[in-house]
Amino acid sequence: MESPAQYNLTLRVIHWLTAITVIGMFAVGLWMVDLTYYSSWYKTAPHWHKSVGILLLSLTLFRLLWRAMKGAPDISGSRIEKIAAHAAHHTLYVLLFVIFVSGYLISTSDGRPIDVFDWFSVPALGELFPDQSDIAGSIHYYAAYALIALASLHALAALKHHFIDKDNTLRKMIGDRTV
Repeated sequence: MESPAQYNLTLRVIHWLTAITVIGMFAVGLWMVDLTYYSSWYKTAPHWHKSVGILLLSLTLFRLLWRAMKGAPDISGSRIEKIAAHAAHHTLYVLLFVIFVSGYLISTSDGRPIDVFDWFSVPALGELFPDQSDIAGSIHYYAAYALIALASLHALAALKHHFIDKDNTLRKMIGDRTV
């Protein structure tokens, strides 16, 4: 398959929607852990967090399938930059899936399904190993920080390509037709 000149509209929309969602989920996750039982958000915030997480998982799976079918533009830069970009992209996906799985393990260890905005439920497998919620919670926490750090580095690299290298890296993801 020949590489397209830029990312197609579907991949661009999913990319930016994912970026906004990940940043929002990270912020909400940090805020949510300090809620007390008496807060009006004590049950609502986790419900929304889990619901959005399941929807983001679905969107990410669709994104990977769509990208496999439609292709993606070649990465610009030196050989080492290309290797680093591929490694960063793969690591971003791995971190997303670590967060999805650990979030699921936290949420379902008590045997209750995840209700996604009361539209449908994701069944629970229950506690699969001792201290599942605590272990998965730690993994979820550190993977979320790692994802935010790597996504920040990803954004800085795109800005470096745009402003210093003056190449098309960022323009391919914003839909600039001059690419």
